[in-house]
Amino acid sequence: MTKKIVILDYGSGNLRSAERAVARHGVEVTVTPDRDAALNADGLIVPGVGAFAACMEGLLSVRGDQIIGRRLAGGRPVLGICVGMQILFAKGIEHGVTTEGCAEWPGTVERLEAPVVPHMGWNTVEAPEGTRLFSGLGPGTRFYFVHSYAVRRWELPADPSGLIKPPLVTWSEHGDRFVAAVENGPLCATQFHPEKSGDAGATLLENWLATLP
Repeated sequence: MTKKIVILDYGSGNLRSAERAVARHGVEVTVTPDRDAALNADGLIVPGVGAFAACMEGLLSVRGDQIIGRRLAGGRPVLGICVGMQILFAKGIEHGVTTEGCAEWPGTVERLEAPVVPHMGWNTVEAPEGTRLFSGLGPGTRFYFVHSYAVRRWELPADPSGLIKPPLVTWSEHGDRFVAAVENGPLCATQFHPEKSGDAGATLLENWLATLP
């Protein structure tokens, strides 16, 4: 059966470019703020561009935080892109203002420390062993970034019992290191834009779609 993907429309994000990029892989794609459609889809994509606070305001207006939480509680896949990744962390700090995020992961989204900000253009990433998102993509593969803020420290402690598999964290560097992607069971996210990353981004999206139950 054809997989059904919902791109959550909460007033932020490159919705149509993401829709086109995903539809190329033979899945059924719907762009909507509808809660039931988002909950029942095989996969949910949460895009986002602009300011952390504005994205959180839009997300809350469609109860997107609840949608994400309910999907993850049931093991239903979610993919965050750009600020759609950032809002999955505990908080964002912009211009001295702190905004609470969805807190699926601990950590703070803060301004990059780099000679040139925003970080705009193509860059490589350091993916960990065992990655599924980056399967088939070599270490020199480049992805397209557009952002001034990022998570510069991974703060989720390892499970001391060793029973819970730790998330796979991919890093990139612009001035200093920052989190470029996370794979954490049903929850995945990328700081870069796969829908703007050419063949590499298409492969990553195909890899994500292949993980859907």
